[in-house]
Order: sequence, then C-alpha cells, then structure tokens
Amino acid sequence: MEYLSGVVERITYTNEENGFSVIKIKSKGHYDLVTAVGNLAAVNVGASVELKGEWKHNSKYGKQFNVFEYQETVPATVAGIEKYLGSGLIKGIGPVNAQRIVKHFKEDTIRIIDEEPDRLLEVEGVGPKRVEMIKRGWQEQKEIKNVMLFLQSNGVSTAYAVKIYKTYGNDSINIVKSNPYRLADDIWGIGFKTADKIARQLGFDEHSFERCRSGILYVLNELSNEGHCYAEREQLLSEAEKILGLDAELINSTIDKMIEEKSIIFEGENAIYLPPFYYSETGTAKRIREILSSHSFYNNPDMDKVIKKVQEECGIKYDEVQIEAIKTAAKSKFMVLTGGPGTGKTTTTLAIIKVFQKFGAKVLLAAPTGRAAKRMSETCGMEAKTIHRLLEYKPSEGYKKNEENPLDCDVLIIDETSMVDIILMYNLLKAVSDNTIVILVGDVDQLPSVGAGNVLRDIIDSGAVNVVRLTRIFRQAQGSAIIMNAHRINKGEFPRLKSGKNSDFFFIEEEDPEKIVEIIKELCSKRLPKYYGVDPVNDIQVLCPMQKGETGAHNLNIVLQETLNPSQTSIKYGGASYRLNDKVMQIKNNYDKNVFNGDLGIIESIDTEDRTLVINFDGNLVSYDATELDEIVLAYATTIHKSQGSEYKIVVAPITTQHYIMLQRNLLYTCVTRAKKALVLVGTKKAIGMAVSNNKMQKRNTMLAERLKKDLLRGN
Repeated sequence: MEYLSGVVERITYTNEENGFSVIKIKSKGHYDLVTAVGNLAAVNVGASVELKGEWKHNSKYGKQFNVFEYQETVPATVAGIEKYLGSGLIKGIGPVNAQRIVKHFKEDTIRIIDEEPDRLLEVEGVGPKRVEMIKRGWQEQKEIKNVMLFLQSNGVSTAYAVKIYKTYGNDSINIVKSNPYRLADDIWGIGFKTADKIARQLGFDEHSFERCRSGILYVLNELSNEGHCYAEREQLLSEAEKILGLDAELINSTIDKMIEEKSIIFEGENAIYLPPFYYSETGTAKRIREILSSHSFYNNPDMDKVIKKVQEECGIKYDEVQIEAIKTAAKSKFMVLTGGPGTGKTTTTLAIIKVFQKFGAKVLLAAPTGRAAKRMSETCGMEAKTIHRLLEYKPSEGYKKNEENPLDCDVLIIDETSMVDIILMYNLLKAVSDNTIVILVGDVDQLPSVGAGNVLRDIIDSGAVNVVRLTRIFRQAQGSAIIMNAHRINKGEFPRLKSGKNSDFFFIEEEDPEKIVEIIKELCSKRLPKYYGVDPVNDIQVLCPMQKGETGAHNLNIVLQETLNPSQTSIKYGGASYRLNDKVMQIKNNYDKNVFNGDLGIIESIDTEDRTLVINFDGNLVSYDATELDEIVLAYATTIHKSQGSEYKIVVAPITTQHYIMLQRNLLYTCVTRAKKALVLVGTKKAIGMAVSNNKMQKRNTMLAERLKKDLLRGN
C-alpha cells in the first residue's frame, strides 16, 4: 500500500452510477498535477486529501494513482480554503463570496463558519439572508458528508447521497441501516440493484421477505417502463430469479404473500399488476362503457346544410371520408379519428369543432404535452391545454377535475392520443361526465406512449367505439417528399432517397460513425442554418434511435453543446456540464414544477453562487437546485421515443447499423413525421432497409382491448 496527499485542483470526471471519479491533485514532490482514480465522488475541489492505493501505468492516460481508501481534511492554506469554499460545496457560497470571506478571515475561515457563522456579517456583500443560507448549507454538507462516507464504506455510489439526505434528513443513516430496500421505493433514481448492494454490505439476509418483495416490485416497475401494464406470472418469476438469484419456490411464495396483502394484483389465469396500472386499465374500460351507454349526441337532420356552411366559411371542400368523420363524430358518444401526415386530420378536426359549435355545443381541446397543445391551439384557432392543466393538477391535491368535479363541456377532443398512457387516460376519463362526447385524434402507426399501455391502438382494436381512418393524401401534401416517404415507410416500402434542390427529404450516405458525427455537426452549425435561415438551437433537432454509441444522443449532445453553445457560465452535475442557453429536456414527470417527461426548454439563467438555474419551458419558468439536475439532460440530440407529439422545423437523424436493436418501421416512421420543413437522414441504405422491413412491434402486456371487447359481447 502506498500513500499520497495533496489538494484537489480539478475533478475531471465522475460516474453517477458507481461513484468512480478521476481527480487531479497538487502534491508535494510532484511538479505536475497527479491523476488519482477511484471511488472519490464525495471529494470537492480545494479539499486536502490523504489517499491510500498504488501507482499504475495506464496505456492511454499514463501514470495514475489507484485509490483504495481516502480521508479528507479541511484545507490549511488560504488559497486551498478559497478553492474549497468556491467549489459549490455550500449553497450560498460561490467563487465571489468565497474570495470575500477568505480575504476577511484568512486561515481562520473554516473555524468561523463552523463555530461563529454570524460573524460572516462582517464581510462586505454578505447579508443576514445569505448567512442563514450558508449556515444551513454548512450543516447539510456535514450531514451529507457523513451519508457519503457511510455509503462509500459500504462500497456503493455516493452520487445519491444528497437525495437520501433530502428525503430522510438526519435519520438517513439509521433508515438505510434498518431497511435499505426503502431507498428503491422512496427515492427516484435509486433502483433495487443499488439498494440490494447496500443491504448485502450491511449483512442483510438474501432470503428475506423484504429483499424478495423489493426485487419483485423492481421487475414490475421495469416492465412498466417498457410499456407493459402487467407481467405474466412466468415472466415475473423468470426475471425475478435473474435479479434475486434465488429459487423459484421462494419467489413464488413471496408473490402469493404480496397478492394476499394486495401490494400486487393477480387477475385471470396469468396477469400480475401493480395496483395503479390495474385500477387505471379496469377504470378506463369502465368509463368508456359508461360514456357509450349514455345517449346524448348531435345527429341533426340538417347535418348536410351545416357541413356545407362550414365548408363555405373555411373555404375548403371536404372529401367523402372527411364528411363521414364529421357525421360519425356527431352521432357518436366516443370516437377515434386516425391517419398519417397529409391526410387532413387537422382540417377534419377543425371541421368537427365548427359543426359542434354550430349546434351550440361547448368544446374543449387538450393534448398530452405543452408543444402539442400549443400546436393544436394554433391550428384550431382556440385554446388547447395540456391534459394535466385541463384537469387542474396540483401535486399536493391531485387532479381537481374528477368524477365529483367533472369538466364543463359537451365535447372533448384530445390530440396526439398515441402519446397518452393508461394512467393519464384513466384520470382524464374520470373527469368526463357521461353526457360528454369524447373524440380521440392521433396517428396510431406512431410509436406508442412512453408510459405503460397502448391506449389508442387498444381502443381501436377493441371494436367498441367508432373509428374513422383517413388514408387519402391531399394534393398539397403530395408535393412533400417527407409525407410521401412517411407513407411508403408505413406500407413497408423503401423510401425514395434521391432528392432535388427544392426537396424537403435528404439522405447523406456514410458508414463511418466518426464521419457521421462530423457531418451532423457541420449540418447543425453551418449548412442548415445558412440554407434555411434558421436558429440552430431552437429550429433544428437531432433525433437518434438510441442513447448509446458514437452516433447516439448522449455523445452527440456533448459534441453539439461544444459546437453550438460557447457560454462559459455553467453548473456541473456529476459528469455533465449545463451551460447558460443550453437546450435541455425534462426526463421525469415533476408535478411540483409542472414539467413532464419529454418537455424541452432553454436554460435562461444560472446562479453559480446558489448553485441554481432557471429553465424556460415554452414560457413556463422553472427553477432547479443543483441536486435536481439528474431530472434533466442536454437535448440538442434526443431519442426518437422522446420526440413523440413534437414537431420540429428541421430534423437530422443518424440511421446506422450500430442501432440495429432499435431499427423498427414505426420508429423510422415516427422520426420522419417529426420534420416540418426538412429532414436529413445520415447513414446507410442498409440500416434504412432494416428499419423498413422490421414491422415486429414489441407486444405490450395490456388487456384494455379485451376488457372493451367483453363489454361489447355483453351488449353494454
């Protein structure tokens, strides 16, 4: 064992998953900064550290000190203290205040903050409010440090220590010691595997009910993240065996006990649900049945005259399928309008709205995301809200619009319904009175919702409600290669890749991933902004089949941030750096902040002293503390899955055989239909061919269609 001590000058890299870090330290006897690697996630810039480990030679990075254990001591020099305090360690002290405080108290700074914090008022520019913030921050970081060291001593990542402390406060260590599996239930981002690792270190019995229960819930949650509403018993058993490493008999008996205590629900011969998904699926079927059973609709004998008048007012001649859609809407209680791009969904929706208004009906419009609602408002000429806003969702109170306080409308029209998952659909239908007419609009051939369920497809497949599918591509849309190729892809035909100067669909053939990255960089920063006169950040979106790989969203974000955003003002969180004016995406529903999975925003301001930033999500200004930054990611590039319901002026997409796992027809179709003005595919014909020919959509475990069919057979 060898020893090394010094002051941390720089943190080069931190892996949020396992706490592995690369740091640079200034050490006596070494002319250059020394690279140290190991589980060092609790270390801050400016800290004095004593490291135990061994010297190794890395073929790529040269001589490094591999750390097995470390101890952190408070820095002794004035320069060290300033760096330590200015590193963002304590909320309320950034580089500017660190310099002022250290200049005033010199070597005595740390003792003053710890023992006589009120004396900080002596420092120019530090007021009572700031002192209170520093007091809290200092106390928190001491507690967090204890939690971090405790976790580190148990061989797990310290990346979530702040979250653990925020959730449990000073009881953190006691709670983790008594039942580490609570972490998986209580804290977003900490899964069963992390909790299990802590439990093993603490000597928990691997056969315990708590461990088995947590593993089973983990498997069910993972399956719901893949879109499943339930697990088949054998599927759950098989996956739980892999995760837990235990025999089937013990897992089976745990499943039975959980069914008995109602923490999971067993239905039929084979389906095991988490309660929210069971109640949402059965509740959605029940509400559709109840709405269908009431008899209020607008099938007026003067319908043809009304449609003719609407045509005159709008200056549009509807075709026979559109007229059928309008008439079907008027005589239905529950209806689906579906069709691909260029088939007149928007025009037909607008006609349906106008016809209902002619009959004096009150119409409400909504869509799943802010962007989709905004687009619906613009195309329909009346306000459309997000579903959450329509239902007046408040985190502490839930949905204010519900069965006791329903929506005040005669007709409810929901756009982009393919994005709506089973839980949101249930909460929406609970707030609809039996007398309301419900019209769902969406493209059923797009990717299904990010959340569990396949709601739009299930409702169509059930045969329980009226469905109108628009198939004719209108003449003005036939001039768009994007629209024509989208329909070719949807039919399983290879798209036409040759394009003229005035085309809106382009293909650049390249196989080498490194060159693809360079082409995308050039397209986004120079060629497309120059040719179309667009803003490279707001108007161009890179869409990728996957996160991982050289041409995946993660790597392209790093490249494009460096290329498109020169700002030096930033906050670092783990391995990522968030800069002023960065384009970012929310990756978790946060009801407190009123932002949802997939929402895009721009970082509008950063306070490096308080370690906070403000993101503008389409006019909704939302503040984030540095510890909440695992809820956002850079969004210069994003996955095609996350782009649902959004439209972008220009889309650039790498389509390569590197992504073969994800290359499916509905994925490519969704990608192509996101582009409004121009689409550029960069990759290989082989990869495009693989996607077009692969129409095996992953089957989702849902029973909504079956439930609705049963209701139909009963004659309800």
